[in-house]
Amino acid sequence: MAISKLRCLGLVVMVTAQMVSAETLSPAQAPVAALDAAEPTVAAIAPQVDAEQWVRQTTSNLSSVRYINQLAALYLANGYAPLWQDSLATTALEEQLQLLALSGVSADFSRRYAQLAHLKQSNDWRQYDLLATDTLLAYMSYLEGLPEYGRGWLFGAGIDPSLPLPSSQGLNHLNSAIETGQLHAFIAALKPQDRRYTQLQRAIDALAQHSQASWPGFYQPGYIRLGTRLQQPEALITRLEQLGDLTPYQAAQLRTSNVRIYNIDLANAMKRFQERHGLKVDGVIGPQTRYWLMMPVQERIRILALNAQRLRLWPADFPSMLVVNIPAYDMSLWLDNKHVLDSKVIVGRPSRPTPLMSSTVASVVFNPYWNVPNSIMRKDILPKARYDRGYLYRNGFRVIRSWDSSEQIPIHTIDWRLVNAKAFPYRLRQQPGEKNALGRFKFNIPNNNAIYLHDTPAKSLFNKTTRAFSSGCIRVEHADDLARILLTDSGVSPQRVDELKARTNTRTVGLSNQVKVHLIYQTAWVDEDGQVNFRNDVYSYDQINPMSQKEEKFTFLFSGENPY
Repeated sequence: MAISKLRCLGLVVMVTAQMVSAETLSPAQAPVAALDAAEPTVAAIAPQVDAEQWVRQTTSNLSSVRYINQLAALYLANGYAPLWQDSLATTALEEQLQLLALSGVSADFSRRYAQLAHLKQSNDWRQYDLLATDTLLAYMSYLEGLPEYGRGWLFGAGIDPSLPLPSSQGLNHLNSAIETGQLHAFIAALKPQDRRYTQLQRAIDALAQHSQASWPGFYQPGYIRLGTRLQQPEALITRLEQLGDLTPYQAAQLRTSNVRIYNIDLANAMKRFQERHGLKVDGVIGPQTRYWLMMPVQERIRILALNAQRLRLWPADFPSMLVVNIPAYDMSLWLDNKHVLDSKVIVGRPSRPTPLMSSTVASVVFNPYWNVPNSIMRKDILPKARYDRGYLYRNGFRVIRSWDSSEQIPIHTIDWRLVNAKAFPYRLRQQPGEKNALGRFKFNIPNNNAIYLHDTPAKSLFNKTTRAFSSGCIRVEHADDLARILLTDSGVSPQRVDELKARTNTRTVGLSNQVKVHLIYQTAWVDEDGQVNFRNDVYSYDQINPMSQKEEKFTFLFSGENPY
């Protein structure tokens, strides 16, 4: 037991028989004894006041303390001994708390982290001990709430400031860890055992080394191309060096040569920068590249910390898994722990966002029909049909009596000039074929939002850098390869796959190996080459706007029907 910490906590201790009687003093009255013995016998003495009252008195100037009753029970059960005597335990808590505070999703946790740092600096170990315990309880509650509320908390809503007590099971585990001296191991286990989390933590540490240094401003209007005269060459070189796109040696060489023109060395460094940020890789400094180039280091750190928290929501231990990262416009497929396919994707536009969810690929549909959702029919298709009578014919649409009927209504029997999109009594279905919005393949993933992956005839859109064009569903560039790989993995022979592809009729093939699907939202990560990547926040989920817990539960799921 650390004697110095006991002294600072101001707890009544009995070192020898000559010490003052414990029955005459409460913790608030205990003097700071001079404990100089090398290895004295130390025992904490319970105060002669009510436990809850003691907690309230001790933490009266700490606005963050919330769980008074639970703190009283914990310290009473442990004889009012300090719980944070192991420096490894305090370090583990502070590191995890720091990353959460940096993410900006909780003013409460940021305040707690700042108060703990202040109490440590001022050597007020008694208040530090109680606040650290209270903060651990809040942190446990946050982690327990992530599965249900995380897709709101970490995507714009912010963490509910009035978190409940952790579950009884969590409290039992904590009590056991305290009783057995395993508090450090307990806290260490709260950290994701995921190399991606560790990589982001290291990226934050690397940026933090530069956070106190001077980050020169760089703003030169217009487009900067090879041969353009630079107004602030030193500022540009320093920025690229601090962000890691120029090595210190390369930066020194550019400074030595007194560069004043945007040359090939700077353009190549800028290409590396653009690739890491999902920008058009041409070496030209335009508005988007300038935006990322001038982003403050503190904001970069916040984005990295926020995405470290988001990693807690995405499982990383499935041997077979299909992952779509929405802001990266990218899909990756793993089978039996092997990376077998990458593909560009098109996701929902900001007004019709693709939801964050998990499911499985249940089946592959060859030559699918497209049953047009009511919202898309009314907003997008019927207005075109009113002004262009041939639009529905040319694009293979059929008018169907209702969602409960397959009876077709002849298109020519409807006076399209009088059609009211909001009151249209029928539904629309698009026939399979070259113009079908779903293309040749549809991948069913059971969910409450009728979201699925599919092919598309509009292949040219995959050449765009930003690909948020759909109404919620995910268009896959290499849908043909995805269908072949998934079917083969489920035991369908290549010959049978070719037969199905050659047909023009609709056919659904169930998958015996139903691969897990995760639609995730990561705007920052570290890739396999150790490069820190950032992406545009297409749905503005990185901007935290605190709201009530009840509201956020429903905010981040797309409620449209069967969008494509």
